[in-house]
Amino acid sequence: MCGIIGYIGPKKASQVILSGLQKVEYRGYDSAGMAVFDGSKVSVIKDAGKLGAIHAKHDFLKLEGGIGLGHTRWATHGLPCERNAHPHADCSGKVAVVHNGIIENHRALKEEMVKKGHHFSSDTDTEIVAHLVEQGMNDGRSAEAAVRAAVARLDGAYALGILIAGTNALYLARRHAPLIIGQGKAGEMFFSSDIPALLEYTRDFILLNEGDVARIDPRGAIVWGADGHEAKRETLHVDWTPQMAAKGGYEHFMLKEILEQPAALSSAVSADVSAALPILRASKQLALVACGTSYYAGLVFQYLMHRQGKPCAAYIGSEYSSWTTGQEDVLIAVSQSGETADTLGAVRLAKEKGAKIIAITNVVGSTLSREADVTLFIGVGPEVGVVATKSFTGQLCVLCKLAYTLGANKQGLADLKQIPSLSAKILEGKHADIQKLAKAFIKRRDFFFIARGINYPCALEAALKLKEITYLHAEAYPGGELKHGPLSMLEKGVPVIALAPAGPLAPKMESNIKECKAREAELVVLSDDEAMRAEGARSLLMPTVPPELVPLYYILPLQLLAYHMTVLADKDPDQPRNLAKSVTVE
Repeated sequence: MCGIIGYIGPKKASQVILSGLQKVEYRGYDSAGMAVFDGSKVSVIKDAGKLGAIHAKHDFLKLEGGIGLGHTRWATHGLPCERNAHPHADCSGKVAVVHNGIIENHRALKEEMVKKGHHFSSDTDTEIVAHLVEQGMNDGRSAEAAVRAAVARLDGAYALGILIAGTNALYLARRHAPLIIGQGKAGEMFFSSDIPALLEYTRDFILLNEGDVARIDPRGAIVWGADGHEAKRETLHVDWTPQMAAKGGYEHFMLKEILEQPAALSSAVSADVSAALPILRASKQLALVACGTSYYAGLVFQYLMHRQGKPCAAYIGSEYSSWTTGQEDVLIAVSQSGETADTLGAVRLAKEKGAKIIAITNVVGSTLSREADVTLFIGVGPEVGVVATKSFTGQLCVLCKLAYTLGANKQGLADLKQIPSLSAKILEGKHADIQKLAKAFIKRRDFFFIARGINYPCALEAALKLKEITYLHAEAYPGGELKHGPLSMLEKGVPVIALAPAGPLAPKMESNIKECKAREAELVVLSDDEAMRAEGARSLLMPTVPPELVPLYYILPLQLLAYHMTVLADKDPDQPRNLAKSVTVE
């Protein structure tokens, strides 16, 4: 879960790379570094900490030359420190490597290289790549052959960028991790783990397949497939602008992305789901797999499908291999990035058993989109904040549209069209109330969210948002589960946030609210029912919405609550500790 970028061309490489790293820092931010070849030697600057602090301390721009690569890290092997920061070099200092992923057989390879006289200077798995390439060239191979031979020996997941002094080229390799090539103006090429990093320079990209190795130089790109033969790869032109991936004047990306949901959801509601319908109609055993926020969106879809008589089992990606029957004939895979390792692992297992794959993702050209039989794009634009906001509601829109279209639910499809305008009213109308609530609760340390039925996934997502970025304790339960244990945690002043819209489940939710009040918990009730709101010490008036769309609307003010509490706590909502945007390790 790291960000990588490389450049070769007439521009100052350090300037291009620094700009790109600033755009992929959400993928990792415990250390960063850069290597540039100036025509005579490879120079490296790297350190622990955030990119801006490292640049202020060391000045990346003093690196001269037109070819280089850079990295922002989310630690997997070795503590975040200068010696473990990327790029990593070989013994000679002529080979520099940046890497996203995990090399699973690095220990065995390291033992072999040590016996051949190589000296290692880090605790990482990545450094082995530099030494393998060095050894290949020591054995008489060309740079290209040494890279391809080194990559062939690697097990695990990797997106690799390799700089070798004097070759006037950058070498790339991809397996189970995102990596794209950018085609710039005449005489320049780029690579990156993410499209937004390069939008300032190009809109044209080459998408690498699993197992590809590539070389980029001022003349263009050469790609070799997993079979070792030169291959042609799909090119992609995107219409995202650099401004779409920038903060747009907001203090944080998270706030920007929360407030731009009405516009983003217009695209999601318009998603074309028709290609998935024949596959779903023919399915006899349907399953859905996802992780984190995407899994909670999947739970809503599971509910909708059960209600219309076509059951769908929703699985957490990392658990799918333990639960699969092997009889699933269609698997819906949901992932914001399209690179989530656990979800991709489940997809590959299902494909081995003959299942058709329907992908729901936000990223065109992602691994998931290319491995699926059909891909539905949520189309909400770049989401830079680490925690999911508009991608969650976008997923809900597309999943609801898929269920409604499959079930010929005309009223449901009509209700979806109201989402952009009504979500705008909620965000605008509740923002001030949420800011007050955040101030009232900033000293609290334990939070409970309760709901029933289709609203329970919304409670799960609200609790996740709060704990992800405030680092406070937050849990979610179905209201009926309180008496089976969680009530023991409630005492005077503990906030309990109840999602309690009017409807058939309201009387049961009222009983659950009273259970909490009896333990002197402080109730915050979100509801369109006046009597229900009166049960809370605090309340938030919500509009009356179709019951199946309550999760989509009720999550909006709770996203804002998590955001404002984080800012009041003087924490960074865009870059929470220990987390990264694209989870590309299992």
